[in-house]
Amino acid sequence: MFFPASDFEFATALEANWLTVRQELEQLQPKNFIDWPEKNIYNQGWEVFGLYAFGQKIAENCRLCPETTKLVEAIPGMLTAGFSSLAPGTYIGPHFGATQAVLRCHLGVIVPDNCAIRVDKETRSWQEGKCLIFDDTFEHEAWNKSEQTRIVLLIDFTRPASTINEPLTSNQKIDEEYWLKILSQTESVSK
Repeated sequence: MFFPASDFEFATALEANWLTVRQELEQLQPKNFIDWPEKNIYNQGWEVFGLYAFGQKIAENCRLCPETTKLVEAIPGMLTAGFSSLAPGTYIGPHFGATQAVLRCHLGVIVPDNCAIRVDKETRSWQEGKCLIFDDTFEHEAWNKSEQTRIVLLIDFTRPASTINEPLTSNQKIDEEYWLKILSQTESVSK
């Protein structure tokens, strides 16, 4: 389920400053990115560079992207933020997010043709400088069928009450310690 980006004030600031975000991204080195750990849901080439994980600042990474950090820190209820990179030929199979308590935003930063995401029954392509906001607890999948890398700024933020149709349940837990280790790149996670 997608939501209009215009319903979220922070999306306007992200879109207005996307070239600044892109400049900081382009200064990062490939070694700054790590493989997404859930290797069972994708075939290859999904890497991330975390700025925040569950409200915890990843200080060294934020130092490398100070303007992007300021932008994400201004988002009400921001919990997790970072760059998500899909190499050419990457396919992320159908999967579900962990909790209905958050929504996910993707700001298109580097978006070649033939890249898309399906959430529930709707498929959309990213656009450079534009936000896609969706509920990732619906089944979703993504792909990059181009010859170039696709990169978005990914942000999870506390779901506003106005977007909730039914009461949230607490039966889904997030293993915050696991994800903090992953996104902070401080330890390798055993399988």
